[in-house]
Amino acid sequence: MLNLLINKFEIENPTSEIIMATIQAKYLGGLRTEATHLQSGTKIITDAPTDNKGKGEAFSPTDLLAEALASCILTTMAIAADVHGINIDNTDCEVTKIMAQNPRRVAEVVVNLKFPQSYDDKQKKILESAAHGCPVAVSLHPDLKQTIDFGW
Repeated sequence: MLNLLINKFEIENPTSEIIMATIQAKYLGGLRTEATHLQSGTKIITDAPTDNKGKGEAFSPTDLLAEALASCILTTMAIAADVHGINIDNTDCEVTKIMAQNPRRVAEVVVNLKFPQSYDDKQKKILESAAHGCPVAVSLHPDLKQTIDFGW
């Protein structure tokens, strides 16, 4: 059971360690929000997409979900690459978010990775394992299809 402390951005978890809030989000009106990363002060604006009454002038919340998967894959692969002496600098990816209706939701995220160099079979296995095990990938609902194309 979570207990609120005096500071509204702190909670106490069942192991009694204090956990600080990570993000503060505010509705700005006009289907737009502003999220602030509390540690760094970095801000992200979201806007509803044009197919859902928005202006499409910024990332939508579902765009951020898809981007979170891509960034997590890249970051987790980079950590594994560093441990194993593999260079993945300048690796990039294209992300496609596929929506479904009734209920409106993200049905699939397609991540097409583009590596700047070739890797041997052992390195590929390390990178693939890291990608599939990233915290976002394993946190998403199993009904959300994750298609990761490594382009080997």
